[in-house]
Amino acid sequence: MQLPEQPVAGQPDPAIRRNADRLVVAVDEVLLARQVTAHRDDAELPAVGDTPPVPQPGQPPMSQWATDASGVLKAVSVASLPIGGALWIVGQVEPLNLAIIFGSPAVAALAVARLVAKVKDANQAAPQPVTNHFHGTVHHDERTVTSTTRGVIANTRHDNRA
Repeated sequence: MQLPEQPVAGQPDPAIRRNADRLVVAVDEVLLARQVTAHRDDAELPAVGDTPPVPQPGQPPMSQWATDASGVLKAVSVASLPIGGALWIVGQVEPLNLAIIFGSPAVAALAVARLVAKVKDANQAAPQPVTNHFHGTVHHDERTVTSTTRGVIANTRHDNRA
């Protein structure tokens, strides 16, 4: 006589585990049955011949000169927008307000330029002091090393001068 399986502490019940394994296998079978692994396209291939090309969406086919002229016209039309907007503002605003609007950035730029020039002059007038702090034994080496490398197979020679 076979004894029923006893659950081990910390392990799932063996009957529940068997049912879960069966469920996982059944779900895998259903998913594999639904997957398409191949496709065959039986549609006729297009005929090859002297058929003229079909115009594609976008800019219509035209000569190179016409394409260049079209690009120039588009650029000029975009560039005219700020000019038209400025002319409209001039017609709507009083001259004093217009002078303040257009003059204030120029005055601010001049003030910033003068400030930068003053700071630059002040920095150049006072040389920066060089301060070295050494702790312990220091050996100061002032040799100049000159090296030249020549040839297809590089040969480097150093000239050390004290």
